[in-house]
Amino acid sequence: MGRRRLSETTHESTGVVLCLVEYDDDGVIDSSLRAISFARSLGSSSNTPLVAATVGAVSPSILTALQTFGVDEAIELVIEGVDTYAPLAWARSLEQLSQSLATRAIVAAGTDRGNEVMAYLGAATGLPMVANCLRASWSDATTIALSRQRWAGSLIEDAVFDGVPALLTVAFDGVAAEPASTPAPTKVRDFHFSPSEDDLGVKVAEWIGRGGGVALADARVVVGGGRGVGSEEGFGPLDELAGLLGAAVGVSRAVTSAGWRPHAQQVGQTGTRISPDLYLACGISGATQHLAGCRSAKRVVTINTDPDAPFLSRADYAVVGDVAVIIPALVEAIKARKSGRAGPA
Repeated sequence: MGRRRLSETTHESTGVVLCLVEYDDDGVIDSSLRAISFARSLGSSSNTPLVAATVGAVSPSILTALQTFGVDEAIELVIEGVDTYAPLAWARSLEQLSQSLATRAIVAAGTDRGNEVMAYLGAATGLPMVANCLRASWSDATTIALSRQRWAGSLIEDAVFDGVPALLTVAFDGVAAEPASTPAPTKVRDFHFSPSEDDLGVKVAEWIGRGGGVALADARVVVGGGRGVGSEEGFGPLDELAGLLGAAVGVSRAVTSAGWRPHAQQVGQTGTRISPDLYLACGISGATQHLAGCRSAKRVVTINTDPDAPFLSRADYAVVGDVAVIIPALVEAIKARKSGRAGPA
């Protein structure tokens, strides 16, 4: 479908549901697709249009995704003088945009960035924010009945939110990314925001890390490593395996505490919560906090020398053995299969 650029808002006085959309080089991230699905469901409960906001240009691949997921309008937030992540400036731009649209609810993915921007927005506006939502629908013009995760997903709370606009983040591991039954003729326009000096008090100055790769929260396969990997150098075979599988690398809290890996790779209640098709957990005992972060994994395979490790009882498949022996052998077997030669015995 074609792309059009509008100079003014055409929504009626009923207001809109506004969804902050995050993206990377491959397009809209999976967590945001889940947030859009949630927002579309909320809007449909009272026939309210769905508007998506991106910080930066809506590329053709982003537009296609928004159309597929039933977004009525896409708005490119142009934050003047800002070409990096600045949470308060992002929040302030959402605040101004929300006012211009008579927004009834603002939704974001429950990612680190989504939660941070929405928390800034709540602090700036004095509005409450509800995190980790699973389902929501309007009971009347200002009241939303919702369900959300509590205690790392071990408890589902039913609650009532009364206020406009509602600030909601979505528990991405509990909401499916579901395309709309009919693609939408999504319209596109710009919205410019001029931040103050205070709005730019916190911003990303430089990205430092291990390079690109698959985002942990969105990965379909995650290779996890714990204290049982033995050392920082011991993660070499896990990195190689992840590369062969197109996977992300995740770690336990013990690993980040030891300084072997950055906190951004931590899986768990105080790290990233994942929902991959496969989680291969290597040398991870399975503390409660870690298990809370991977409870939505569809298949779990563990490798551990301890047959009594808690993780083994939660896994679909368990291998009792040394990670330092099994992972290199698995790497060689995959390489052999890819090259068409016989693998190790």
